[in-house]
Amino acid sequence: MRIRSTQGQATVLTVVFLVVLLAMAALVLDVGSWYRAKRAAQSTADAAALAGAQALPNTGDASTLAQQYATKNGGLGTGNVTFTTKITSNDTVTVNVKRTAPGFFAKIFGVKSVSVGATATARSEPVSQAFGVAPITVHYKQPLLHCTGGGNNIRCNPEFGPTHPTTLTLDDLHSSGGGNGAGAFGLINLDQNNNNPGANVLADWLLHGFNGYLPLGQYNSAPGADFNNSQFLSALQTMLGQQLLFPVYRVLKGPGSNALYDIIAWVGFVPTSYDASGSNGTITGYFTTYIADGVQVTSCGCADLGVHKVELVN
Repeated sequence: MRIRSTQGQATVLTVVFLVVLLAMAALVLDVGSWYRAKRAAQSTADAAALAGAQALPNTGDASTLAQQYATKNGGLGTGNVTFTTKITSNDTVTVNVKRTAPGFFAKIFGVKSVSVGATATARSEPVSQAFGVAPITVHYKQPLLHCTGGGNNIRCNPEFGPTHPTTLTLDDLHSSGGGNGAGAFGLINLDQNNNNPGANVLADWLLHGFNGYLPLGQYNSAPGADFNNSQFLSALQTMLGQQLLFPVYRVLKGPGSNALYDIIAWVGFVPTSYDASGSNGTITGYFTTYIADGVQVTSCGCADLGVHKVELVN
């Protein structure tokens, strides 16, 4: 009886196992590498969309910002940046990233590279609630806000930046924007659980903003001329040149602590100087766009004064 040699079979089996091992290596290393490339592309898309949304509705500036951030994080590849409208004009930016990820072990099987991609959409909308509000009010008819209309149909076209300086008045004459407002000096009580916030509280709100989300609506005045208190003036001095978030009112009704401001919007303001003496005071500075921590509007018959919340959307 003749016994056949099995040496050839062992060689064949070894080759087969080597091929399987190489395929497993390609699966583990290359697929893992492609997955990381996919995640990197998604991070690029997210960062670029959020960056671009900060410049909306200016699509030119938004596109430039999105591409700059993408370039810092590997680039768009063959992707693109597009814009759409959801609530307000050109309020949404979508960034598509398309890149080529190389293969390593997979090249043995003829797979030199694969295409990886990611998409992110970010939206910029006015806010119905805002965090970090300072207690100084602005009337919606302030000349540089250029607001027209009334009720739920107020439209504004504000002038922003240091080339458009303006002065806000803090005294009894401030109430001339609407209602009698005797004893209301342009300062607002942001904490409706505290009937009489002192100058120290108002100063803290000026320095750090109110620690809570405030909705649009009616707020009592902070009565008295606390704007010329040393604590408040010290806080104002500290905040010169810094962005502040002010409430914008349409109507002021009632006297003193019973005076009610009807807050319809928020506006960014950078103070550059001030003057306070007795019961009269002024703050000079300029309006600015403001990226807020807040709650986006779900519909807008609102006064859009450049205070927006930016967030990624599905």
